[in-house]
Amino acid sequence: MSKRFKKKDKLYTNFDNNEILREEDNLIRCYGKDDGHPIRILFGLYGRHKLGMSLSSLFFLLKSLPTLFLPIITANVINLAIDKPDDIIYKFILNGIGALLLLVMNFTTNAVHLKTFNVAKRSVEASLRGAMVRKLQQLSISFHKEVASGKIQSKIMRDVEAVEGLSAQVFTSILGLVLNFAFAVTVVLVKSPTVFLMVLISAPVAALLCVKFHGSMRKTSHDFRKEIERTSSEVMDMVELIPVTRAHALENQEISKLTNEVTRVAERGYRMDWVQGMFGAAHWITFTLFQIICLFFTGYMAYLGKIKVGDITLYQSYFTTIVGCITTLMNLLPILIKGCESVNSIGEILNAGDIEDNEKKLKLTDLRGEYDFENVRFQYDADTPVLKGLDLHVKPGETIALVGESGSGKSTILNLVIGFNKATSGTVKVDGVDINDIDLHSYRQFISVVPQNTVLFSGTIRENITYGRGDISEEELGYVIDMAKLRSVIDKLPNGLDTCIGEHGGKLSGGQRQRISIARAIIRHPNVIIFDEATSALDTATEREIQEAINNLCIGRTTFIVAHRLSTIRNADRIAVIKEGRCVEIGTYDDLMAKKGEFYTLKQLQS
Repeated sequence: MSKRFKKKDKLYTNFDNNEILREEDNLIRCYGKDDGHPIRILFGLYGRHKLGMSLSSLFFLLKSLPTLFLPIITANVINLAIDKPDDIIYKFILNGIGALLLLVMNFTTNAVHLKTFNVAKRSVEASLRGAMVRKLQQLSISFHKEVASGKIQSKIMRDVEAVEGLSAQVFTSILGLVLNFAFAVTVVLVKSPTVFLMVLISAPVAALLCVKFHGSMRKTSHDFRKEIERTSSEVMDMVELIPVTRAHALENQEISKLTNEVTRVAERGYRMDWVQGMFGAAHWITFTLFQIICLFFTGYMAYLGKIKVGDITLYQSYFTTIVGCITTLMNLLPILIKGCESVNSIGEILNAGDIEDNEKKLKLTDLRGEYDFENVRFQYDADTPVLKGLDLHVKPGETIALVGESGSGKSTILNLVIGFNKATSGTVKVDGVDINDIDLHSYRQFISVVPQNTVLFSGTIRENITYGRGDISEEELGYVIDMAKLRSVIDKLPNGLDTCIGEHGGKLSGGQRQRISIARAIIRHPNVIIFDEATSALDTATEREIQEAINNLCIGRTTFIVAHRLSTIRNADRIAVIKEGRCVEIGTYDDLMAKKGEFYTLKQLQS
């Protein structure tokens, strides 16, 4: 790993991408094999950093020594001033040198502790987010349909940040508390067992306070986290719907809806803050009372001559340390609960079992594009069957159009072809092989999809077209642009291909976005192409231009087309009419029109 320094505006860090990838594997295994207790999982997350964390702990303990020994030096100085021994100056100098050495040691050991701990912490942070991103790419489309993107975003950003905070508390704050508590108790016990009894009295009180408030704090923290996730999802929906909201003058309705949502978050947060605040007030009053009692008790012992006057400061300091340790631990409890809740929240993704498993399945090196649907049934749940015994054969290189009313099952068939959904029963075969036996990652390298709702990212036109293809020449890119009828659009833009298109392509028209989507499909040189209402966002003139490009693109490739406007599929080799989850008619455009059946009826309705 390289040292961290800046050179020509490039940042070199302690972190290596390959190390991060290996650590991601460790984190996923850690969540998978552990018994689920958040603290055990946390220690497992740092499993690859045992040496670094051990050094961090060692130097943290060393840096804490000044705060432990300074009360002793303070008491010594006070007692020297009162007793006035002959060698008082010599002893003052010794105590002063000791204090100075402690301060120097604190600075150097703290630097080593911070470096080793923060490298481990930030590495785990990056690995956690990377592991979640990788798992999200492996999870099925069904999972993504059920879990709102706002919740996922909250887990990746907010929950990982909370785990990061939990790490700091467990590996530094609590370690320091244990050290300070043990040292202070030892000194008090050795110097005065009588004062030590007061410490024992405070311990049961701390335990009772923990028992009293722990359950309430855990519940309110859980409720608050769930409400934050829900609100994050609502806010993302609101932002995406702003053009629709403004177009229909629904601003007040959205404002009211989100106001209610953030109000619920505030209410959940208030309940959590109230419980935590009352807990803090209760333990502060209790332990401050013990501290005052200690002050008067040690003062009285000094008056009786049983301890020196300077020892009042020593006992007060160490009793304050003991009480402070307990108080700090009480204050940390809400943070620990919140962090543990976030560990569990991240586990909802890393432990999710709904993954697309391609292990030990057939890896395709080529695809002819022959498909057989044999008595295929599909349903999202027991009450909503979509496909009800679909039988359909698609020959290699054939262009087949799927038509039918909304909800008939056309898009479901496309999802089965892509492998996003699995048939509930029956078989979908690709080149004679059950699609369930195929490595879908290798399979999808041979297909391209042009969806109805164009998906673009906030980059340039060039980046969106060449997405996933870094080896495209300018000549090939120009050919694709011409095929997708994008040339006239690009020539009018100030930066041409390097024009930024805004979030989700917001600076472009619907037709322009769809052309970019078609160009992205063309550039992959697919064996199978899927058009899901690919010309739905285009005006009639533009549709005619792109239809020609689509027809040229389909030559020699198996093509599935779902189209609402039936006039656009006249050149398809065959048209399959889907009704109530079955193929009720199939044939050429002219054959189906001459038959005057279901397709003819649909065409007449559009006319």
